[in-house]
Amino acid sequence: MRIVLVEDNISLAKGVKNALQDQGHAVDWLSDGDEAAAFLAVESADLAIIDVNLPNLSGFDIVRRIRALGQAIPVLMLTARGELADRVEGLDAGADDYLVKPFELDELAARIRALARRRPNLQKGYVELGALRFDRTARILTGPNGPIDLPRRELALFECLLDHSGRIVSKDRIADTLYGVGSDVEANAVELLISRLRRKLAGAGVSIRTARGLGYLMDDEAE
Repeated sequence: MRIVLVEDNISLAKGVKNALQDQGHAVDWLSDGDEAAAFLAVESADLAIIDVNLPNLSGFDIVRRIRALGQAIPVLMLTARGELADRVEGLDAGADDYLVKPFELDELAARIRALARRRPNLQKGYVELGALRFDRTARILTGPNGPIDLPRRELALFECLLDHSGRIVSKDRIADTLYGVGSDVEANAVELLISRLRRKLAGAGVSIRTARGLGYLMDDEAE
């Protein structure tokens, strides 16, 4: 998934970002409230983790702004404030869940999985395409000959294409999803990952087609 993390505590943000990236997520990290609100107003993401106490604009106000724009992105609020009134204000602002600091990374990961399942295309615990079966909760991909072991970045690429199966996904969108917006990646990095994924999915009844100049499309070969 592509996750936006808004947190001004540098050590905490780096720890959370590294943990999420180790799980195969792309993370865009912002530390200023105004910048985060502007970013979320124009950039798509699968989930946002937003601290309450931020420079220039509070997390509550960020959530209010994106909800006023019609953004339905799931939001998990992080805060050191655990009083009932603060939790109520966050939920009333449009947040979906609330996690009080300090917290364990395992609990954060579990809450992210729970919020991700609320997305319409993730409500089933698994999805099938061709001869593939993908368990979204365990993030296990199985083919006709058993489990298919994918490194975290290839797995993130597969999820990105799967979430848009039957539709073209631009190379820029894939790069943003895998590495984060503005990441310094080699021009052919996405092409190399696509090539590797194609080889590993060979014989599984799924094709990844190149739409020259537009991007990539994954769908069932039988269709």
